[in-house]
Amino acid sequence: MATEQPQMTQEEMSAWVREHFQAANKYLAENGIISDRVLTKDSRYLAPYVAIWKFSTQDKKELWLVNGDVPTDVAGNKAADNARDALRYFSFQWQMKAQGILGDPKSSADPEQQRYAQYLIDRAEALYDVVGTEELWQAPAEQGNS
Repeated sequence: MATEQPQMTQEEMSAWVREHFQAANKYLAENGIISDRVLTKDSRYLAPYVAIWKFSTQDKKELWLVNGDVPTDVAGNKAADNARDALRYFSFQWQMKAQGILGDPKSSADPEQQRYAQYLIDRAEALYDVVGTEELWQAPAEQGNS
């Protein structure tokens, strides 16, 4: 996942955002969470790499959901105050999960688990790069504010 956005037409960008928004809602529904609405002022995307959505749910909770070229993951609202911090949170969580897999003798002997742990590490590092790229966060409207 690079931190430079490739050239996408407005139509391609809109299609990517729509597809990932639908995937986010589907993920929530499959996990028994019914979204009420997306909080667009708090959500961000860097197409075609990552989207971080802030949802409110029908039971009046708020949560963060990340998807794109990363594992789809969800966290409670208290995990972060803003989209940038939410991405930082997911990056840290994936590093911890990968360390847990690699530290478990049973999992670390399984090649599939090894690949998954490496995937988590790669995506965590890429997210951390996005979080640390200051120009992506200075003018959200120009960087794909959803």
